[in-house]
Amino acid sequence: MAGVIANIALSIDATFVGAGDLGAPKQRVVIEEALALSAGTAAVDQANIFFSDTRQLAASANEDLDLAGVLADAFGATITAAEVVAIYVKAHSTNTNNVVVGAATQPFAGPLGATGTYAIKPGEWYFAMSRSGWAVGAGSTDDLKILNSAGSSPVDYDVVVIGRTVAA
Repeated sequence: MAGVIANIALSIDATFVGAGDLGAPKQRVVIEEALALSAGTAAVDQANIFFSDTRQLAASANEDLDLAGVLADAFGATITAAEVVAIYVKAHSTNTNNVVVGAATQPFAGPLGATGTYAIKPGEWYFAMSRSGWAVGAGSTDDLKILNSAGSSPVDYDVVVIGRTVAA
């Protein structure tokens, strides 16, 4: 079956060290989370759409990434997402301005809601995932806006969107 096979992982191994009279108290937290996607369109843990690109926006420019019927995958096929399960956007470290993800004319509500935005500073990234997916409404709520936060210089960013053509 054609589709997306992906392993998405989050790993946090953090130690908080304090100061004390009789030693240095420590608290260690280890969190390991993983999402394994298989090819398909089932309600959970499957995907069949994958879009990735490195893009540039001119100073003060923005673009709406239409998740239903405009973007093309690596094989040239137009993707039409009914649900999105993962979004990754990374602002290149060479940028001067932030890359902002969020509200559009026909906003894909996703993890930020219809009006929320998230500013990604140079060298930083934004990632959100949902095993069950966020709905995409073709023609009405299908645009993921990306914008350059200022007018001083262009910004470069990487974007990955993983989703399904069938809403669960």
